[in-house]
Amino acid sequence: MRACRLTRRQWLTTLAAAIGSPALVSARSPETLVSVGGVPAHVAGEFEEPLAFQRGVDGAAYVFDRRAHTVYRLPPDLSSATKIVTIGFEDGRLLGPSAFELGGQDGWFVVADAPNGRERVQLFDRNGARIAGFDLPGKAAPRVSLGTLVLNGVGSLAFTGRSVLINQPETGGLVTEYGMSGTPLRTFGYLRTTGFDRDRAVHLAMNVGIPLIHPQGGFWFVFVAGIPVIRRYDARGTLVFERRLQGRELDPVMAVQATTWPRRTVDGEEIPLVPPVVRTAAARPNGHLWVSLVIPYTYVVDAEGDAAPGGGVDPG
Repeated sequence: MRACRLTRRQWLTTLAAAIGSPALVSARSPETLVSVGGVPAHVAGEFEEPLAFQRGVDGAAYVFDRRAHTVYRLPPDLSSATKIVTIGFEDGRLLGPSAFELGGQDGWFVVADAPNGRERVQLFDRNGARIAGFDLPGKAAPRVSLGTLVLNGVGSLAFTGRSVLINQPETGGLVTEYGMSGTPLRTFGYLRTTGFDRDRAVHLAMNVGIPLIHPQGGFWFVFVAGIPVIRRYDARGTLVFERRLQGRELDPVMAVQATTWPRRTVDGEEIPLVPPVVRTAAARPNGHLWVSLVIPYTYVVDAEGDAAPGGGVDPG
């Protein structure tokens, strides 16, 4: 969220108001982040396709390796990696995993996978022992791709410690909350208008996103593809606000957004491969939201949806 002249800002604000989503524009220059540590090379070399790295309250770290169908646990000093969940189709193992989330004070975590094309969510303790799990109805279907990475089925989830929130736009709502027995508790969040309502597959792809637990109560939701938009919901699932992310860094990306997409046939069904604009997102304890783009920039938003100090971050 780089500097913008006043006339440009006025124009963006007017445009955003016209489409019903306030624009989030910052006059701050990006801050460049530098590394302050990392996993040693001899340990990192064990991972094939690490898609998540999260630390527990005890300092231990967890690495979700999608290609290896494995979850690793690392000690606080990151000096080694131990496989605690490994490949397999049976309960307590992973096959075709797509999402991981660590939550709660006890180091428990959830993983979504798809053995035999059936979507499954499993809950594990800090040592990788299965506690609970359930299957979702229907078959996994790819929607959003980034290079060779295809998010099929459950591409992201949030774990409250007692329930799991999953983005399922095909249900007619953005987020469905499930109890750990698999019982749907509620669905909230209306699908955004995309302009592709006549092409259901594209319309759903444009409503794929990342649900996150807001540490001050309620939830964030970050749309992954199309126009980058964030929403905040309260604990009841009521929309608090919506913001459209804009900035000079994003201008070249949005200028080349496609209106048609290549399709791939999966199980006899043609699926549009819509590349995302957002790579990932995370909620910080202070209520700030970090949104990392497919370009090497991360935008930081405060709890009220405004640009936070250092709001445009260049990870270098």
